[in-house]
Amino acid sequence: MTSKKQAEEQSAGPPVTTAASPATADVALIHGVTADGEGLKILRARGDRLELGAIRPLREGAPITGEVVTLRPRPSFPALCDVETHFKPSEAASDRQEPAAAANVQRSGPAQVATEDYRRNWDAIWNRPEPKSKLSN
Repeated sequence: MTSKKQAEEQSAGPPVTTAASPATADVALIHGVTADGEGLKILRARGDRLELGAIRPLREGAPITGEVVTLRPRPSFPALCDVETHFKPSEAASDRQEPAAAANVQRSGPAQVATEDYRRNWDAIWNRPEPKSKLSN
């Protein structure tokens, strides 16, 4: 635990500069709360582009849509945050398996929904021999 005097001495030090060059700056301005109340609306300046979007907390088991970022509020203006990107969706493209070339072949007619295994099992269940009648006729 620090005393109030120690805290004042630490804050009286030289200001920390976090501004990057305009070409590499990645900052976000928080300007509201999303309609569902779970996220924040942001205006993001990345390089020479402006993007309007929303950020939401990560949830275990929920799919990730978009980037995974950390916002670091600036001491002089907390609504303006420096953005640190941890994951970009384009980085995961190499991890995904591309469909086989045969899967891209154009076919005519309806989609095949029954495989040979499916048909064999269907026959095993539904094409049972008829039971012999126990009645004499």
